[in-house]
Amino acid sequence: MAKGDNIIRLVNMGKAFHTSSGDVVALDDINLDIKEGSIQGIIGLSGAGKSTLVRCINYLEIPTSGKVIFEGKSLGDLSDKEVREARRNMGMIFQQFNLLDQRNLLNNVTFPLEIAGVDKKQARERAMELLKMVGLEERVKNYPAQLSGGQKQRVAIARALATNPKVLLCDEATSALDPKTTTQILDLLKKINEEMGVTVIVITHQMSVIEAICDSVAIIDHSHIAESGPVSEVFNNPKTEIGRRLILGDGDADSARPVIFGEGGNKKIRIVFDGHSAHQPIISDMTLSCKIPVNILFANTKEVEGKAVGQMIIELPDKEEDADKIKQYLRTNDIIFEEVD
Repeated sequence: MAKGDNIIRLVNMGKAFHTSSGDVVALDDINLDIKEGSIQGIIGLSGAGKSTLVRCINYLEIPTSGKVIFEGKSLGDLSDKEVREARRNMGMIFQQFNLLDQRNLLNNVTFPLEIAGVDKKQARERAMELLKMVGLEERVKNYPAQLSGGQKQRVAIARALATNPKVLLCDEATSALDPKTTTQILDLLKKINEEMGVTVIVITHQMSVIEAICDSVAIIDHSHIAESGPVSEVFNNPKTEIGRRLILGDGDADSARPVIFGEGGNKKIRIVFDGHSAHQPIISDMTLSCKIPVNILFANTKEVEGKAVGQMIIELPDKEEDADKIKQYLRTNDIIFEEVD
């Protein structure tokens, strides 16, 4: 399979859980293509169906409808043995690490190799190689209780890579970590993707994680995929309410409707940053060119791949001619804006 081909395809996939009070639909009509060698992000609020989705990808949960196609084969058409073999090509790491407390680091990493029937000497060599890669070769005899959260996640990553998987599934892998450690783990995942060619699927509720390492993103909302595409395209122009809420407003319930401080009776406009250089001082240039100061009432912008995305609300000056001058400047420079109440 060549890089750029679809290594995983989800086709009309659904998952319902049968309960005493009736069926609960966790996923409905999920369609998503994940490319070989990419880092695919899947983001949504709590309860949206993210964790169920990742467990359906490796058939830890069997979908109730549709297909999961891995390397051109529908997992639903395979025997139990063939599904287990396919699953070995999908390593998985979790929010709470899931290490074996009674095993030292070396034996934690060799565990999946033991299950696969790999020779003991070969398994130890592979484990040492991976522990060195994640920077823990000096602590192979330590136990999980002696490690920090970031170190535990490094061991979990090494263990997930033990069987040379083609895909690494990360289910909220950084949610339990502090920001500095999160950055280190994301850098490690990026390195694994680039140097080992492993396709990485990142399940998260943190937009900063998507910004940091993902090539593509799918936004899941109430069991459906609301929108998906390259990170830069989705961030530049979110088409759905949940997309705008997550990207422009950091996922807070009220942030899609910004709180505007110091609002008076003057007209206001919302400027949309949709991919201009993050280093281009748009507002400064506008005020210098028009020689008219403006009042910034709200701003939520961020840098993605060197481009500024987000929104800003400014108050227009009292004079109609000055307000028109500002709007004309924005139009001339292809900056998207709209008047708001």
